[in-house]
Amino acid sequence: MSDVQGFHINSPLIESTAMAKRLGTTVYLKMESSQPAGSFKIRGIGHLVRKLAGSNSHGVVCSSGGNAGLATVYAARKLNIPATIILPSSSLQLVVEKLQDQGATVKVVGKVWDDANAEALRLAESENLVYVPPFDHPLLWEGHSSIVHELKASLPCRPGAVVLSVGGGGLFCGVMQGLDEVGWGSVPVLCMETFGADCLNAAIKAGHLVTLPDITSEAKCLGAKTACSAAFEYSKRSNVISELVTDRQALQAVELFLDEERVLVELACGASLAAVYSGVIQRLQDEGRLPKPLGLLVVIVCGGSSVSLAQLQHLRTVCK
Repeated sequence: MSDVQGFHINSPLIESTAMAKRLGTTVYLKMESSQPAGSFKIRGIGHLVRKLAGSNSHGVVCSSGGNAGLATVYAARKLNIPATIILPSSSLQLVVEKLQDQGATVKVVGKVWDDANAEALRLAESENLVYVPPFDHPLLWEGHSSIVHELKASLPCRPGAVVLSVGGGGLFCGVMQGLDEVGWGSVPVLCMETFGADCLNAAIKAGHLVTLPDITSEAKCLGAKTACSAAFEYSKRSNVISELVTDRQALQAVELFLDEERVLVELACGASLAAVYSGVIQRLQDEGRLPKPLGLLVVIVCGGSSVSLAQLQHLRTVCK
């Protein structure tokens, strides 16, 4: 078992009969939407904050478009230390209010995450705070790897493939690390992004890390302009597949998932669900890039707090 100690729960693993019917194969959903603070982020961030900050620290600072910030505040509250969250102006008011309700000091700086991150690094230095990176740190990946250790303990057999959403690549790095640790290193991993928040796919196509000029996708929580270098290195493995869907496909996946599984997740999470709902997996099987039959498919439902009924209605008007 992984020795990760943080503030996460062993999340539910649910068999989806509706998805199985679509794919003709067994589908398990790893429901990270059930985590404290609403997403998988608490695994890595809880682990990092516990290791680096502890209860004697001056506090933590994080630059986050939402979920990493919520996880940081949750972990800080558990350790009884202050949390400062720096957000870009593209962040939803819903998220700002949620962070403030949890007791965080929230500052809005710049247009995109990179601007907010520069301010967080400056504050960490000037006020002696522990900087919590949203996705690019080995302790985060170690924390996220606990997902795979839970899968290993619960699944009846080795999965035929694992599907996940990629933003900056933290979850992807943790899953790859976990797969190596449990002896599943050759299991195909399908990395899903949306057009306009596709920093990993762009790097794979270019053959080197690239910085996107802007985040044009509505899936703001996938909105890192540059993937972490560890994610790019993992992407070179032959069992890693990178695919893109439109915002509209991700939104349709969110709505279908709400209908079929009765759980509301954000658009960033919809990217991975769209692998099933938009026929990406079937196409990859037809192309010979995924096995047929697939055996057992695992979809990591990363969750996310940047969603509400009002936000869903807004997305219906803007997603293309």
